[in-house]
Amino acid sequence: MSRNYKEDQTNEIEALDSIYCGEMEILGTEPFHKFQIPIATEEYNSEENDNGLACKLVFTYTATYPDGAPEVEIEDAENFEDSFETRLLEHLHKTIEENLGMEMIFSLVSSGQEWLNERWDDHKRDLEETRVRKLQEVEEAERKKFEGTRVTVETFMKWKQDFEETTGIAAKREKNNDCKKLTGRELFLRDNTLNESDIKYLLEAGENIENVKIDETLFQNIGELELDDDDEDDDEDWVPGADD
Repeated sequence: MSRNYKEDQTNEIEALDSIYCGEMEILGTEPFHKFQIPIATEEYNSEENDNGLACKLVFTYTATYPDGAPEVEIEDAENFEDSFETRLLEHLHKTIEENLGMEMIFSLVSSGQEWLNERWDDHKRDLEETRVRKLQEVEEAERKKFEGTRVTVETFMKWKQDFEETTGIAAKREKNNDCKKLTGRELFLRDNTLNESDIKYLLEAGENIENVKIDETLFQNIGELELDDDDEDDDEDWVPGADD
């Protein structure tokens, strides 16, 4: 005996109308019944449409339903992400395959409802994780204000180098080092003003430069003194006065 699909579909429509009284809406009856049933997450509030997920599942019977699959559409989706509609349809088609041969609209509605609740739970969990992460970031930033930056040898030397270059200390140190490397004689020869300092002093004292007598014997051994100075400069272990 062949199955009376039309009768099975009519009986299911009557049962669904009892279950979803006032919610199910018949959209057409020919050639087959077409109707819609709304589903939403438990926290959904139509007046606060940003709280929860909701949509309408639109079913259309086919000639061989329930041995054949019904047509399913999604309308009036609220707060769905871009991929939600496709993913929900895929989920419902899996449920259809599992229930072929049986009246399945109630199972499809329940399965769709559960899927929405899971997605909303995921959304709330993501929001909470984001809130906690931001709170931790704020607390970490506040803690760093009091802790300051941890100093290592590398960071200190980098800071020291930058500080000295910015303040000019490095340039001054380099100049001082250059001066320290010069002997007294080299400094004397390098600074031309020293050549005139004694003469200037005598003139300021009222002496006539022509009256200044120079003892030439003082300069007779100047070559030997220069050699002695060079030897002392070359001898790293030489200590002034050690030969006395």
